[in-house]
Amino acid sequence: MGEAKSFYSKLLPPLGYSLFQEWEEGVSYKAGATYLVFVQTEEKFLQVPYHRKETGLNHLAFHAKSREHVDEMTLKVEQLGARILYKELHPYAGGPEYYAVFFEGPDRLKLEIVAPTRTDLHV
Repeated sequence: MGEAKSFYSKLLPPLGYSLFQEWEEGVSYKAGATYLVFVQTEEKFLQVPYHRKETGLNHLAFHAKSREHVDEMTLKVEQLGARILYKELHPYAGGPEYYAVFFEGPDRLKLEIVAPTRTDLHV
């Protein structure tokens, strides 16, 4: 849990999240009405490692303020030692109009930071 706490304490604040709660086995962050909780897996459940293609959560996506913000966060993610996914397609791995960075967190959870689309800007 220590590595995850360290990683998210650096990743989430630039995305608008604030530390909400912290305890020995976990940590939580809030941004407006959104509430994220990270808790250490109990020992008896650690035998089967997490994989995003198994049943359950595939990935978490976070909104960036702009394409420049995605670029800044891409540098931060690399500095944190995270593996950028689909690097050969970055920043258009989601398609020609979808500007984002996809990466793995410390527990191999797939994460995404996406810029607003032209449609988002006109809503």
